[in-house]
Amino acid sequence: MTRAGFVSLIGPPNAGKSTLMNTLVGTKVSIVTPKVQTTRSRVRGIAMHDDAQVIFIDTPGIFTPKRRLDRAMVSAAWQGASDGDLVVLVHDAARSQIDDDTLRILDQLNTNNVRAALVLNKIDLMDREKLLERASALSSRAEFSQVFMLSAEKASGTDDFLKWLASQMPEGPYYFDPEDLSDMPQRLLAAEVLREKLFLNLHQELPYQLTVETEQWLEKDDGSAEVRCSIYVAREGHRGIILGKGGKTLGRIGQQARLELEEALDRRIHLLTHVKYSKDWMNDPSRYRDWDLDFNA
Repeated sequence: MTRAGFVSLIGPPNAGKSTLMNTLVGTKVSIVTPKVQTTRSRVRGIAMHDDAQVIFIDTPGIFTPKRRLDRAMVSAAWQGASDGDLVVLVHDAARSQIDDDTLRILDQLNTNNVRAALVLNKIDLMDREKLLERASALSSRAEFSQVFMLSAEKASGTDDFLKWLASQMPEGPYYFDPEDLSDMPQRLLAAEVLREKLFLNLHQELPYQLTVETEQWLEKDDGSAEVRCSIYVAREGHRGIILGKGGKTLGRIGQQARLELEEALDRRIHLLTHVKYSKDWMNDPSRYRDWDLDFNA
């Protein structure tokens, strides 16, 4: 009998949720950067273990929202938690203490009375005694079916974690083809990969003030694809920063994105990028629908 179910990965920003999902799926399906709040919408990755299909929902980090986009992201994270057969709280064990965002998540898990497991991530950066103390402190605030200690980046302990998750999935038919790794459309993948490279190459608050959209995807006769992506910025002055002198900064970022897309899609990609000024892009309801976010959250 086959098994299939959904696992929602929740936690504060930069706990390692996206890295964990990518490791469990076996390929990159969610963008990862050292900056907080990189994930904006819910991303699904699909892993197979024996006869079980585990569909991971990588949610935006949960934090105290200040802007409309922040509120929509946090709302999506909690919606993702309620959509799963199992919730996994991912905690950065290397942090010096349990942060306020995590404490609020623990309280909300108790209020919602959801079935949850706890993952202490980045254990390679902590000694075992402190890990046990941290696990005990977290478990005293909420009830967890199981506690796992692992390193998503080093893929240490992740096999046992996936095996356990597979055993917890309800019996039933697969939701996706067993060969699928994600349900992300190619157009969204292109936009997300380019946004990741912008996050990695730009500094301070600029990455949070932009968004990326794939405006056009043209299939070519030679099997390649021409992809046109627009980068929207909320301030006119940001255009020059992204472009760089003679367009060199954007050229470098575009090349990085193109190479990753070609590797992911196993085909030649012609990536064309443009920077456009749109003062109120963050208040455009249509963009929120594209990200599967609630504009009125």
